[in-house]
Amino acid sequence: MKSKHVAVLLGGFSSERPVSLSSGKACADALEKEGCQVTRVDVARDVGAVLAELKPDVVFNALHGPFGEDGTIQGILEYLAIPYTHSGVLASALAMNKELAKKVVKAVGVPVAESKVTNRFAIQSKHPMKPPYVVKPVNEGSSFGVVIVHEGQSHPPQVIGSSEWKYGDTVMVERYVHGRELTCAVMGDVALGVCEIIPTGHSFYDYDSKYVAGGSKHETPAKISPNIYQKIQTLALKAHQAIGCRGVSRSDFRYDDRHSENGEVVWLEVNTQPGMTPTSLVPEIAAHAGHSFGDLLSWMVEDASCLR
Repeated sequence: MKSKHVAVLLGGFSSERPVSLSSGKACADALEKEGCQVTRVDVARDVGAVLAELKPDVVFNALHGPFGEDGTIQGILEYLAIPYTHSGVLASALAMNKELAKKVVKAVGVPVAESKVTNRFAIQSKHPMKPPYVVKPVNEGSSFGVVIVHEGQSHPPQVIGSSEWKYGDTVMVERYVHGRELTCAVMGDVALGVCEIIPTGHSFYDYDSKYVAGGSKHETPAKISPNIYQKIQTLALKAHQAIGCRGVSRSDFRYDDRHSENGEVVWLEVNTQPGMTPTSLVPEIAAHAGHSFGDLLSWMVEDASCLR
């Protein structure tokens, strides 16, 4: 481990570039403290040529969003035969497509909210389903482009059909699930703890809640009953395995306990490249499970491989 040359991929050219720069810096700094030789690579279109010349032992993928977590960079790394962290080509592509990922996890018994995929222009004049519902880009992360349509809203959100929309023409419309925001990290084949995210001054866990200091409060472990806690761990591991994730992933859930403690638990999505910023969830959940940030990253570097 200590003699390994690790290339940390960061930045990139998706809308999540600022998050990736922050994640990548935190990871690169920590890996250097663990004794690795680290090269920071701000990813551009010539990344294949850059890596072919660098010849690192391992690539630590700290990219977020399209190109970085959708199977694209993973395919380049497979082609170059450089071991890399996180999920492989298929799992990355599958997890990034929210609708296909839901179909796969539903088939193994993970509960999901009803949804449909449609063209954004098709929902300008009438509601695609009875409000409340959520409109999401099919292939984005960090809550980019998420719009909540509340009960009693007379018309669909106009921003989705406007020229301001920059998240593609295909969107997923999903039943809005009331309740608490819970998330569970998986490390290898072990579900770590469950964390509750309480947005501060935000209606849901949006971009600012995720990445701006003070944007949300994290409760690790989540203050929920032991049976719900274990259920979420079981479902997170099921989703991780069904999609074929490797390394570290994080599954997000909604838990509606308004009417009973058992309530409704709904899986929303799996993140194959969870954030590693100072305000990110996975490092916090891992720390509660006894893994320091350096230990977590060292494990990920040791776990790196091709044909993932």
